[in-house]
Amino acid sequence: MALEPENFACHRKTCGMGAGRKLKSHRRRQRWANKAYKKSHLGNEWKKPFAGSSFANDIVLEKMYAFSNMLSFTSFLLNVHLWLLHLVSNLIRNGKKIAAFVLIDGCLNYIEENDKVLIAGFEHKGHAVGDILGVRFKVVKVSGVSLMALFKEKKEQPRS
Repeated sequence: MALEPENFACHRKTCGMGAGRKLKSHRRRQRWANKAYKKSHLGNEWKKPFAGSSFANDIVLEKMYAFSNMLSFTSFLLNVHLWLLHLVSNLIRNGKKIAAFVLIDGCLNYIEENDKVLIAGFEHKGHAVGDILGVRFKVVKVSGVSLMALFKEKKEQPRS
């Protein structure tokens, strides 16, 4: 079963001594079809609010309460409406405004306006979590003290 030379030539890569530029440029163009390569080389990481880092310092602009969009079956039976506590803050690094979630009910009392807070990502690689639409960050520290330590009353908030 011999292949004819004219049919054999169409099923191969470019070859020969002068084909290096063609092979190199073709590989460079085809790399962008790879999802992982495209994600790491597009440069969109620097356009995000944290600009590539995992934490950011913020100043609190306002505190908000938002109604939960999805009600679980138990909350429906008990006629309980869930209020989500979050705050709008201004990033010190680049001035972008973001909404951050306060994880524990009652911890919003420890946060005042114009407080310096440390914000971290809220799981799921930068996407919103569950029924909390548009909120992609969570509050970790307030004025340099852990929010969990304040809630458990292991530490007090520094006076300034």
